Amino acid sequence: MNTAIVGWLSKMQATIEGSVFGAELVAMKTGVEALCGIRYKLRMMGVPLTGPSHVFGDNMPVIYNTSRPESTLKKKINSICYHAVREAVDSGELLTTHCKTGDNHSDMMTKVLYGQKKRDNVSCVLYDIYDHEDGPSPVTE
Repeated sequence: MNTAIVGWLSKMQATIEGSVFGAELVAMKTGVEALCGIRYKLRMMGVPLTGPSHVFGDNMPVIYNTSRPESTLKKKINSICYHAVREAVDSGELLTTHCKTGDNHSDMMTKVLYGQKKRDNVSCVLYDIYDHEDGPSPVTE
């Protein structure tokens, strides 16, 4: 919120999925539940919320199935997660949006990254005042 991380969750999923689609859909449902809880708490504290929250994902089939009303789910096992996310999208509470894998900064928390890709991800998430001209300069001898 206001470019600050409000929460971070990393946990083992309760189900075993046979596909990346199913695992990503379960993860999105968990994230959507947390997001809806945060939005509810903010409204109860009197914070006006205008517009939907954006949920970014790098799995195009998951984004397509959760954002398009004409999409249909062919696997019954994923139906609870699918309908939970679709309900939040239909209510206007959130939008699911595709994020290219190269632009997904959360990859550094879930994947092993090396070299320049790791440095790029870290530099986008962390702000170092010494890397910018407007910040104080370090004491040098």
